[in-house]
Amino acid sequence: MSSNRRSVYRCSDCGTDYPKWTGRCESCGAWNTLAEEIVSRRPGKPAASKGVGNAPDAVRLGDIRPEGVARIKTSLGEMDFVLGGGIVPGSLTLVGGEPGIGKSTILLQCVARIEANGVRTLYASGEESVDQVGLRAARLAEQTDAIHVLPEVRIDTITARAAALGAKVVVVDSIQTTYTDELEGAPGNVGQVRECAGRLMRFAKETGTAVILVGHVTRGGGIAGPKTLEHIVDTVLYFEGDASNDFRILRAVKNRFGSVDEVGIFEMTSSGLKPVANPSAAFLSGRDESSAGSAVTALMEGTRPVLVEIQALAAKAGFATPQRVATGLDHKRLAVLLAVLERRAGISFHDLDVFLNVTGGVRLIETASDLGVAAALVSSVNDVPCPHDAVFVGELGLGGEVRPVPGTERRLAEAERMGFRTAYVSARATYQTSMHTVSVRHVTELYDRFAA
Repeated sequence: MSSNRRSVYRCSDCGTDYPKWTGRCESCGAWNTLAEEIVSRRPGKPAASKGVGNAPDAVRLGDIRPEGVARIKTSLGEMDFVLGGGIVPGSLTLVGGEPGIGKSTILLQCVARIEANGVRTLYASGEESVDQVGLRAARLAEQTDAIHVLPEVRIDTITARAAALGAKVVVVDSIQTTYTDELEGAPGNVGQVRECAGRLMRFAKETGTAVILVGHVTRGGGIAGPKTLEHIVDTVLYFEGDASNDFRILRAVKNRFGSVDEVGIFEMTSSGLKPVANPSAAFLSGRDESSAGSAVTALMEGTRPVLVEIQALAAKAGFATPQRVATGLDHKRLAVLLAVLERRAGISFHDLDVFLNVTGGVRLIETASDLGVAAALVSSVNDVPCPHDAVFVGELGLGGEVRPVPGTERRLAEAERMGFRTAYVSARATYQTSMHTVSVRHVTELYDRFAA
């Protein structure tokens, strides 16, 4: 570490400083929470005096005449949609996802198309050599010859090369591989990740260069590194999907320049990721309309309604403790819905294994899908198929009541566009639609209505 730099190890829970790393914070008792941070760059000089001469003057908001910022288009429709219209110059974007999900692939495609539009780019690869990036690029149906690839992990070298090249878009793959010589920690630890991300943020704001970071995820599904990393960046995108499924979902969980919770749907092919123009049709393809335990619900992914199929299977348990397996739905939510059906509708699950699956790799986050999950479970238990042209939209309360959900009219409009003719909705919902609607007040009415 440079002699004119000083760092300390600070507890991320309580903020106590230590001159060296220890496994346990003596102040709060937390383990493995100490991270190295740079606290002084010029010893002996008061921190308050640094950069005062070059500091910008305060500006009144009333004196600002904001002009429309020209976003950088990626020419991938779904990517631009999730970003809110394209990449904002000077922004810092974080893309996270499981290994092999397609993060590097989609960013290489974006860089290729941006470069083809005449915008200079730089792809800094810390995990792959130039030859390995070239092999991946050769599989893509993109013109990648003009992309500048930099096999480097030192953060200062990356920013210097980007400035010298005049790059307007820089991709760092990944932030966990970068490091600065001013910290002793190994690449990927909390201190290195936070310091490198902070430097890239300052580089982006000072030069107007858009920086995109690739981030690994932990076992819990969160982006590895400090939680402050998500606070530093302007936009956080999560790449979701099942490695055994061709569909990938790009979700915006934070966006300072657009709507959050927007999603883009892609299909993984041998030549790269292709945007899916009609997600509802893609997710419902291959559906067996005559099969019991299948129900369709309408989700709101940001401002976009999407139809998905929910499959349920209730079978006689082979052991004393029945299994509860859910793919695409939180296990706790499934437990709640099973308890409501058992207590309020009189359907016993105590001796049944329950398996639930949401097709296409979609995750049911909002409670508007409760009625669809309940319909699939009731259908499986009674071995009676749901109406093939019906969609189920509603939230279940603990008393078994069916509650209205926001955006009901837009959900039903998407269902009607996809050819559905019947909608099971809460009796208290307000909407206008030409579809045949069935008002459901209580979960006990569910089976009686669609079995009639």
